[in-house]
Amino acid sequence: MSDYQIALIPGDGVGPELTEATLKVLNAVQKRFGLGLNIVKVEAGDECFKRKGVALPKDTVETIKNSHVCLKGPVGETAAEVVVKLRIMFDLYANIRPIKAYPSIPSLRPDIDFVFVRENTEDVYKGIEFMLDNTAVCLRVITRKGCERIAKKAFEVARRRNAKKKVTAVHKANVMKVTCGLFAEVCKEVAKQYPDITFGEQYVDAAAMRLIKEPQKFDVIVTTNMFGDILSDEAAQLIGGLGMAPGANIGENFAIFEPVHGSAPSRAGKHTANPCSMILAAKMMLDWLSEQYGDSKCLAAAQAVEEAVVKTLRKGKTVPDFGGRAKTVEMGEAIAEEICYE
Repeated sequence: MSDYQIALIPGDGVGPELTEATLKVLNAVQKRFGLGLNIVKVEAGDECFKRKGVALPKDTVETIKNSHVCLKGPVGETAAEVVVKLRIMFDLYANIRPIKAYPSIPSLRPDIDFVFVRENTEDVYKGIEFMLDNTAVCLRVITRKGCERIAKKAFEVARRRNAKKKVTAVHKANVMKVTCGLFAEVCKEVAKQYPDITFGEQYVDAAAMRLIKEPQKFDVIVTTNMFGDILSDEAAQLIGGLGMAPGANIGENFAIFEPVHGSAPSRAGKHTANPCSMILAAKMMLDWLSEQYGDSKCLAAAQAVEEAVVKTLRKGKTVPDFGGRAKTVEMGEAIAEEICYE
């Protein structure tokens, strides 16, 4: 199968600019590999809310449901009403965030290459908050099912990576003995099913420090929702910032891919935003389509996208953040040219 419908949310702020650059790259892989990508743009986010009074319209949800996959740009203040709702609606329980150093991009070390596997539907992100007199209460929901499936996903990711084959569970079970205690316990149980994978644990504060001190020692980090959100943003700074950080929201039969960063409204219209985060998210999308549908064309396309990103960066074609002069769409065009050149 090589024909897919992709629901595309351009997003807010710099989102439409990143989307334009990413579409250049997707058009290039369609031409080179004979893929049929029917890209259907849908509305969601701040601008949609201003026009329609709702951040995630029903027709957008229906289009997403009828698509093979969804690709989205960053959303602004309504992110919780869009991506958080979509994660729960489609039970996209695994948030995958690779952290990898690329050429010509300032990074702490050139050998950084690890991935976060973050639980994506539970924890305080359930949004169960209320007031008791003058006390604000937030409930942290951690289930055995949620822990088991994210732990298994982490070990499966580690097994597929040509790396250290190591999983590190990050939690705070010495303080949150019930919620993090359950997470730690289940991760240890699941680890026994994967004797070929090295397993270890770290408290979240120690992990935050070690990400700076020795990031090269990590391979796969599995953690709870909020810890994963915070740590993955910290880790992105090791490799040049959030503009180099793609993300995936993955369930059993559906997935949504996106840049990790927000909409950066102060930069909207300046055409200086780094599009690599969304382009690499599109690469992850092609990888997922390859896995989900056994499509070798998608796998080849995904590899071509990453290779083209590397070649473009090596040639010094970068946005002003990294000392270059390229505009957002120009970077997309340069990456697309590398794909077509092959």
